[in-house]
Amino acid sequence: MSYPDPKYLADTGEISGTFRPAGDEPELTYTRSGTTVHYLATGASTQGEFGLYRWTMGPGPGGPDPHFHKAISESFYVLSGVVSLYDGNRWVNGTPGDFLFIPEGGIHAFKNQSGEVASMLLLFAPGAPREDYFETLEKFGQGLTMTDEERQEFFLRHDTYWL
Repeated sequence: MSYPDPKYLADTGEISGTFRPAGDEPELTYTRSGTTVHYLATGASTQGEFGLYRWTMGPGPGGPDPHFHKAISESFYVLSGVVSLYDGNRWVNGTPGDFLFIPEGGIHAFKNQSGEVASMLLLFAPGAPREDYFETLEKFGQGLTMTDEERQEFFLRHDTYWL
């Protein structure tokens, strides 16, 4: 494996970094489960390279059932607490420092079943527009309804295939 072709072609570097303080407010709070989501780096802010989110789950049970994506990989890095991670074969209790990579097509899920707060980093590559997906899921929790056809289109648009 070699390095990809350069995307930056100038002979000198540029000042283009983005800093996000740890204390910034989350962009999204799931009211039903107490989960907060910090958009650390969206696909839009990384020119489609990746999306990175800090996912802090409240003590109540929550998290998606098994599913897969056709166009994006997903990685999980546990920061605190215990997160149940599904690798398509078995559930494991991830603790701080544990990492799970799921390539495109890989079945996966995660849940907080510990009764305690837990947090992790989620990384999607390439950087798909997951924010609309997350925000619409929260609207379901607030009473948003869709027809079966609208729901199917929503999940297809967001590369999510439930088992």
